[in-house]
Amino acid sequence: MNKGYTEFFSPVKIIAGQKALEHIPYELTSFGASRPLIITDTGIVHAGLVEPVKQTLLISNISVSAIYSDVPPDSSTTLVRRIATIYRETNADAIIAIGGGSVIDTSKGVNILVSEGGDDLLVYSGLGALTKRLKPLFILPTTAGTGSEATRFAVIKDSTNGRKVAFGSAFLLPDVAVLDPRMTLTLPSYITAATAMDALTHSVEAYIGIAKNPLSDAYAVAAIKAICENLCIVLASPDNAYARLKLAEAATMAGIAFSNSMVGLVHAIGHSIGAITHLPHGVCMSMMLPHVLKYNLPLSGDAIGELLLPLAGPDTYSSTPAKQRANAAITAIHSLRDELHDKTGLPRTLSETGKVSQSQFADIASMSIDDGAILFNRIDADYEQVLALLMEAWD
Repeated sequence: MNKGYTEFFSPVKIIAGQKALEHIPYELTSFGASRPLIITDTGIVHAGLVEPVKQTLLISNISVSAIYSDVPPDSSTTLVRRIATIYRETNADAIIAIGGGSVIDTSKGVNILVSEGGDDLLVYSGLGALTKRLKPLFILPTTAGTGSEATRFAVIKDSTNGRKVAFGSAFLLPDVAVLDPRMTLTLPSYITAATAMDALTHSVEAYIGIAKNPLSDAYAVAAIKAICENLCIVLASPDNAYARLKLAEAATMAGIAFSNSMVGLVHAIGHSIGAITHLPHGVCMSMMLPHVLKYNLPLSGDAIGELLLPLAGPDTYSSTPAKQRANAAITAIHSLRDELHDKTGLPRTLSETGKVSQSQFADIASMSIDDGAILFNRIDADYEQVLALLMEAWD
């Protein structure tokens, strides 16, 4: 995988701040769009997060072609096809996605069909299948975790067999990501913690993987620092808009980092745990992260050790001998998880979830070693090694 050179590509325009969403009409106009389709879910609608977007568009005389608000937590190719039909029938010319990972990935899938044509999304699965620039896509994330607002990937369930299908292309990158703290102020503490651990894992795996590069490193380190400095502030003061914004920015920076340098074994196992047990993605990331880092110590120890600085701060970093920094970084992650467990109930182990049984480990391990993310881990893992990691994460 060592190409002898590095690549970094991040063309998404980021608009961030207390009044960020008020800039959407101008951005739509700059793309020649005037009839956006809003894609969201019922929870977002009930939380009142769609209304300020509608009002902003109304003031600027921009008509919403339609609002689709029934995206489930686990979207599918059938749903993507249904929304694409609505886009076409209402003569929409852009998409505004308001939501978390499922809404964003669904919107990316819809954008593929309405831009490339046809109704079979699976034709465009894998890497490099898209052939042209897609329709304008605007993302307003309502969680600070997935980073999907700045990535070239989407994962959508195949309705026929239930398997998660990956899509990857530079053309999948959204045009504009709008980070407005009003979108995350009502996020419950448990979800705030889980999504932050998702972003932390994106950053850590981007920093230690085989496709890392100096630019993705900079984004990853900045994201880790922002998460560690602001997560507990938000949990103590959920209405702290500044700290909420910092977490949103961190999630986006983490997305930019791993979109360029990829993720690794934590995600390979986490994807499989989520697929089989239906646990939220951020929870899976949080439980597996320290165990996979320990597994990666032989080849990634130096890089893991450097992460002690953003994880624990300059005093801890400077007072820790270089050879002990990697283990200290893993300890810092364990400590953060303990704190999140105490404050939000976020599970630290597979047994604490109450939704995972050891009888599922064989299926999880089999699925994990076929996950593409494993290719970017510095140390390969076979079936038995994944089983051992699952047992280590059990309690």
